[in-house]
Amino acid sequence: MDKVVHFEIPADNVERAQKFYKSLFKWDMQQFGEMPYWAVRTVEVDEKMMPKEKGAINGGMLKRDEKNDPGSKNPVIVVSVPNTEEYCKKVERAGGKIVLPARNVGNMGVYARVKDTEGNIIGLWQELKK
Repeated sequence: MDKVVHFEIPADNVERAQKFYKSLFKWDMQQFGEMPYWAVRTVEVDEKMMPKEKGAINGGMLKRDEKNDPGSKNPVIVVSVPNTEEYCKKVERAGGKIVLPARNVGNMGVYARVKDTEGNIIGLWQELKK
């Protein structure tokens, strides 16, 4: 069974959104390198940036930009899969669509966004083995 491992929250005003989530849930947020992407920690992480608590997930925040970043209109759950490109093919066979083709995220993993048969956007994540 593939599991949800991450979430993404788009924002028109990232600073305002961060203030909201920090004040409401006490989440920690840090910009991810030079990228316009912020890591959102809902729980403590280990040295590999993985949640220390079993079953917990962390996420990310990004500027809402449907034109340049398909699928960034609404929050997205991200599911861990063994092979992102294979799952993109499975999505299409099941009646879904690819909205953001598989792409490497540094040396950490391969990410894609797909649309299900109901119009929902879901992220697919393949962790790269080191």
